Amino acid sequence: MKSKIINQKITVTNSRIIEVEDLGFIPYKLAWEYQQKLVKERLENFELPDKLLLVEHPSVYTLGTGSTLENLKFDLNKFSGELYRTERGGEVTFHCQGQIVVYPILNLHYYQKDLHWYLRQLEEVIIQLLAKYNLKSQRINGLTGVWINEAKIAAIGIKVKRWITMHGFALNVCCDLSGFGKIIPCGIKNKLVTRLSDYYPNICILEVKKQLVKTFAEVF
Repeated sequence: MKSKIINQKITVTNSRIIEVEDLGFIPYKLAWEYQQKLVKERLENFELPDKLLLVEHPSVYTLGTGSTLENLKFDLNKFSGELYRTERGGEVTFHCQGQIVVYPILNLHYYQKDLHWYLRQLEEVIIQLLAKYNLKSQRINGLTGVWINEAKIAAIGIKVKRWITMHGFALNVCCDLSGFGKIIPCGIKNKLVTRLSDYYPNICILEVKKQLVKTFAEVF
């Protein structure tokens, strides 16, 4: 597995260093296994640096630990695509090319040992990033994620083990949204899904990645 961004480092809270890796376009399972490896290493050695992984995935559906299959609109017995049940929280979501998926591997001992704080921080990264594109986005009470009006542009699902984080958030940039039509995204009925390219048709995903990393450092 080769990184496009190797040894790029950003400095955040309390001069904490985060190593950034752009893993490019890789299968979900490979990125999932890599996250598990990084978490295992950090559980054995708290001194290891944090990581910020940026990826794009081929089309795949993922389910959280307690997700219900009722949010799938297709027959599993006839489904030939990829679907994984993972250890993250949240309901079903869809990943595909043109969507930036961000996996922070952070040791929250160095930040705040507070999951609500961490989720709000991830949302804030997205909100501030979108503001750089003159897009006003917001949270919706009782729901995790970021919305533009009534349409969801970013989904969040995390796992934290002994305060080491994995999984993260997915930002729709210039992806094909049709895959969301086969599920009830995040288990939320009667809500739309949107993407950055609906507002900026010529958006460059590499530029968005750069802005995202910069914004992550500013928020954390």
